[in-house]
Parts: sequence; C-alpha cells; structure tokens
Amino acid sequence: MPQLNFIQITVELKNDIQIVGTLLSVDQYLNLKLDNIQVDTEKYPQFLALKSIFLRGTNIRYIHLNPSTVDTNLLQDASRREAMASAGEKIAGR
Repeated sequence: MPQLNFIQITVELKNDIQIVGTLLSVDQYLNLKLDNIQVDTEKYPQFLALKSIFLRGTNIRYIHLNPSTVDTNLLQDASRREAMASAGEKIAGR
C-alpha cells in the first residue's frame, strides 16, 4: 500500500476566501477535507474556531499546489493506465 503524504494546499473559493490547509481527502466531485486550516481571521472572524473544514467542490475556484510536492511520474503513469483502459473498452465495443 502506498504511503500517504499529506500536502499543504491553498484553496481559493468562489467568494474570494483563501484557505490554507493540509489536504486529507478528495472525492470524485472535488469535495475536499482540509485539516489545520489557516484563514485571514481579521477579515473572516467566523473561521476562528475551525481547525478542519469540508469544502464542497462546486464552491471551489482554484486549488494551488506547491510544484515540488507533485509527483509527475506518478501522474503520468496513472494517465497512461487510464488511457489504456479507455482504449481497451473502445476496442472491445463496450
């Protein structure tokens, strides 16, 4: 089983709030769970009491990743496997 490396990301919401936190999970709808969040609490005091947050994918404008934390080889391999699986389904007539 691969080791999980939690990464620090910045999420910009459609209402211009930027939330920095540790990415815990993502689902197929781009819903995110973040832990250890940081928000400009002077501008948004309602976030003072929050340590973690669930963000609905439809409210997200951008996700900013640190390029050094992205494993491009792993992404390329996953893309190749997905393309091969998709091509196999077309050949089989599915």
